[in-house]
Amino acid sequence: MNFDFTEEQVLLRKTVRQFVDTEIMPNIAEWDAQGGFDQSIWKRLAELGFMGVCVPEKYGGAGMDYNALAIVCEELERGDTAFRTAVSVHTGLNSMTLMQWGTEGQKEKYLTPQAKGEKIGAFGLTEPGAGSDVAAMSSFARREGDYYILNGQKTWISLCDVADHFIVFAYTDKEKLHHGISAFIVERTWEGFSSKAIKGKYGIRAGNTGELFFEDVKIPAENLLGEEGEGFKIAMSALDNGRFTVAAGAVGLMQACIEASVKYCQERETFGKPIGEHQLVGQMLAKMEAGYEMSRLLVYRVGELKNKGVRNTRETSLAKWQACDFANKAADDALQIHGAYGYSDDYPVARYLRNSKAPVIYEGTREIHTMMQADYVLGKRADKKLRRMLPSWPFEV
Repeated sequence: MNFDFTEEQVLLRKTVRQFVDTEIMPNIAEWDAQGGFDQSIWKRLAELGFMGVCVPEKYGGAGMDYNALAIVCEELERGDTAFRTAVSVHTGLNSMTLMQWGTEGQKEKYLTPQAKGEKIGAFGLTEPGAGSDVAAMSSFARREGDYYILNGQKTWISLCDVADHFIVFAYTDKEKLHHGISAFIVERTWEGFSSKAIKGKYGIRAGNTGELFFEDVKIPAENLLGEEGEGFKIAMSALDNGRFTVAAGAVGLMQACIEASVKYCQERETFGKPIGEHQLVGQMLAKMEAGYEMSRLLVYRVGELKNKGVRNTRETSLAKWQACDFANKAADDALQIHGAYGYSDDYPVARYLRNSKAPVIYEGTREIHTMMQADYVLGKRADKKLRRMLPSWPFEV
């Protein structure tokens, strides 16, 4: 085992942190209040190589390993969850899915411009009546000659109004249930596609989230991702990547909570001494640190498994579950440490608490992950090698 970061990874972390400190931190309170961030940020993310950090160079990416993506997500969420979410969806759920399941033609057409940051990718799985129960989806695509005709609706889709490409899941044979779901690459400009943002979210207010609508959208047959009926496996493998980035982001949120709490503990005095010297406050700080360190180990272990090309559904589930729970608790304690001031916008901890709740729900609720881990322990669940695996690192030239 080697717990050291490479010089390249250390430099990457420094670069992302500097970007967060100079371009996100000074503006995030305003963006959060307004419900959206300056779209020029996308250009900066692309210029710095964050949009395709773990995509092979031959497809326009930086060619770094999968833990480099964890570093990017960790540091971005230290600034705000909205920016980690953007990279999670664009890179983790979309681009890495294309890396694993796409044809060379699909990679050239969609993955390359996404890795360069010229186009933005998103992911459409959840529906109004289908969240954890994927088989309950109602979207349907019927084959007509050289096209599939897609009808349906997706909801709680990040980047709904800004993404250029979407990986969308729909039934092609409802009688086969999970085995009748297929995956498609859909472009925003196609006739019959529309989107609508959801307003009034509790947290991640600076991020764009909403609904997708498909009314007789004609999808060229070559935009079928994987094989017909393989969509459920593709979705689950994509979630392995998405959950990895969510867990990494939760580590960054914990770091933000620790930084804010330590700063406040050094400034605020009660009963004649700094509040950090009160044992129960110190206990909250200690628990934050413990959750942070444990979660970080879980996350980077998953990254190493990805580097080796090993199936990691079990490990990713555990990392996502624990890191998000720890982050939610850390944010709650951070607000408690700040007292009444934490309940205002004068300090960032209220935003941290609001942002920390969604990751406990999306990409598998804590309840889903609890059941998954129990099934693994009981021997009721085992991960098998997929027909197409995420490429191991270093990537082939």
